[in-house]
Amino acid sequence: MADTSNIFISHYGKDDHHVQSLKERLKGGGFNVRNFSIDSTKHKDGRKPSDAVVKRLLNIRIKQSSTVICLIGPETHNRKWVNYEIRKAYAEGKRIVGVYTHGNKDNVELPTTFKRYGSALLGWNSIDKLGDIVSGNNSDFENESGGVASPLYNIKRISC
Repeated sequence: MADTSNIFISHYGKDDHHVQSLKERLKGGGFNVRNFSIDSTKHKDGRKPSDAVVKRLLNIRIKQSSTVICLIGPETHNRKWVNYEIRKAYAEGKRIVGVYTHGNKDNVELPTTFKRYGSALLGWNSIDKLGDIVSGNNSDFENESGGVASPLYNIKRISC
C-alpha cells in the first residue's frame, strides 16, 4: 500500500455519512489516508464542542493535512465552518479539492471560498483521480464529461 496521506474532509455536519463513505472508497481504491476532519463520530461523549474548541481543532488538523477535500452537497455553500476551513487551508498553502456528493453535481451551489481558492473539482465517482491528487500526482479540474476543465477563476498564486 502507498504511503499514508493526511487529509482533512470539510463538510456539512449532516453529510457525515458521505465522509465515512469517501474514506472507505479511498481505502478500497488502495489509497492509504488518515482523516483529520471533525465529524459527529469523533465528539467526546456525544457532546458538541464549543466554537472556540472547534476552531482550535480545525487549525491544528488542517495544518497537519496535505490535502483538504470539500464535500459539496446541497447545503455546503451556506456553512460557516466549511468556508472557514477552506480559507484556513488556502492560508496554509494546502491543495483544496471539491468532491460533489453522490447525485449532486448538477444541482448544488459551490461555496464562495471554494470558487476563490479551490484547486480541483471532481465528481463522486472520480475516486481514482481523487486518490492521485491526495497522493500528490494530479491536480486537474474535471468537467462534466470527466475531462480536464479550466479553473473557475484564474488566480495568480505566489509563493512567499
